[in-house]
Amino acid sequence: MADNAVPAETGKPPRSVRVVLLALMITMMLAMLDNMIVGTAMPTIVGELGGLQHLSWVVTAYTLATAASTPLWGKLGDMYGRKGAFMTSIVIFLIGSALSGMAQDMGQLIGFRAVQGLGAGGLMVGVMAIIGDLIPPRERGKYQGMMAGVMALAMIGGPLVGGTITDHWGWRWAFYINLPLGIVALLAISAVLHLPRKLSQARIDYLGAALLTVGITSIVLVTTWGGSEYAWSSARIMEVIGIGVASLVGFLFWQTKAAEPVVPLHIFRSRNFSLMSTIGFITGFVMFGAVLFLPLYQQAVQGASATNSGLLLLPMLGAMLVVSMVAGRVTTNSGRYKVFPVVGSVLMVVGLFLLSQMDTDTTRFTSGVYMAVLGAGMGCLMQITMLVAQNSVEMRDMGVASSTTTLARTLGSSFGVAIMGALFNNRVQHVMTERAGVLGSKITQQSAQLDAKSLEKLPAAAREAYQHAVSAGTHSAFLLGAIVGVAALLAALFVKEVPLRGAGPDKRDEDAAGDAAEARTTVAEAV
Repeated sequence: MADNAVPAETGKPPRSVRVVLLALMITMMLAMLDNMIVGTAMPTIVGELGGLQHLSWVVTAYTLATAASTPLWGKLGDMYGRKGAFMTSIVIFLIGSALSGMAQDMGQLIGFRAVQGLGAGGLMVGVMAIIGDLIPPRERGKYQGMMAGVMALAMIGGPLVGGTITDHWGWRWAFYINLPLGIVALLAISAVLHLPRKLSQARIDYLGAALLTVGITSIVLVTTWGGSEYAWSSARIMEVIGIGVASLVGFLFWQTKAAEPVVPLHIFRSRNFSLMSTIGFITGFVMFGAVLFLPLYQQAVQGASATNSGLLLLPMLGAMLVVSMVAGRVTTNSGRYKVFPVVGSVLMVVGLFLLSQMDTDTTRFTSGVYMAVLGAGMGCLMQITMLVAQNSVEMRDMGVASSTTTLARTLGSSFGVAIMGALFNNRVQHVMTERAGVLGSKITQQSAQLDAKSLEKLPAAAREAYQHAVSAGTHSAFLLGAIVGVAALLAALFVKEVPLRGAGPDKRDEDAAGDAAEARTTVAEAV
């Protein structure tokens, strides 16, 4: 085994690899934290720059650019080298962050957020693909468990950090804070990470990239606009759906003809890869819906403050962190992993069903237990899906495998927020009208999600009606999540437990293993 590879008998990486892993965790933190910090700062940003009517585009522009660029970054890394593509994405992200901090009006901020999102598309993909290059699958579980910990930390700390920065330094520092962290990660990766250079003679599949970008953009726009900007049955939504379907059908056809396809369709011949992409989509659908609606329930029904509602998510995120790290360690020690998608899916469905049973009398302790069950399910699924997906393809397709799995989770979150949000809003509106008549209908006419200040101004009867409405809305949203979660369980049952590469005597895919060994051999001993 190469000197710099992770020794199978100790599992302890050399110092150079540990430095790279630290840089990767910082980069992942940037990708996860950004939207949460910016979300907290948005009221202050609107107060200074104006443009309230364009507020949603600050988030939408970033999401669109991230989703559309994700598969492209994965393919570029496979064709021309992982390190160069990853460092380029970090630089673009930092440029977008700096420009966003200097924005003078809402139009500029939306444009600069798109630049930032373009870079962000390569951050998560780069992190996962580089781990795939450096760490054999048998050892990879415990390191991806650490990445799940970073994700949980970002979800807990994002709103707190965003509020503190905005209150004490000003909203522009919500973007500037990325610069020192990003530069540290950039310098560490530049100095320590040395992967084999790749010089592909094939041309980039520009037509495939364009068709996929239009298709993904259409999906995100439909899920963002549907039920809010435009009615689901409106002509505009139908037009965007038509454009999206035509683009994706064209993309699939062209990928069978292209010399170097953006997403090689042969990777879907692997049953495990296709199943993991499906489970990743459903995990994104459920998780981001939960993160959206649980704080709302805690604030409106349980009387928590905005800050405390973030902290009250600790049972879910803490359980997710602990279980993810345990799952990674068990996978590393045993080489067995099928149990985790199955158990994780069961816990996810049970947790969502329990959350759907919450009402106006549910205590914080009870809801915390329900959240812990859901978090344990997520912990079993979050990183195992990526690990199994990467293990299902050859090393030369590591980038597109990572990007496709990441994209599935991203699109799942878009659908989850849109569909669960539409169901929630519908239910809140109905119950408010039913319990508070015309007044109730007027209160939630503009938005079914009232902030703490608006809630305090309501008459006692209207406030009580709103609490029942939110309780009913969360019931419908989480019940839908539980039903969708059953599909993840069915997919998990069909997973075939293929031995992880690097798991002792297994000689499967020797060429890919040779490429991995070469990559690990060239990790620099620079520190």
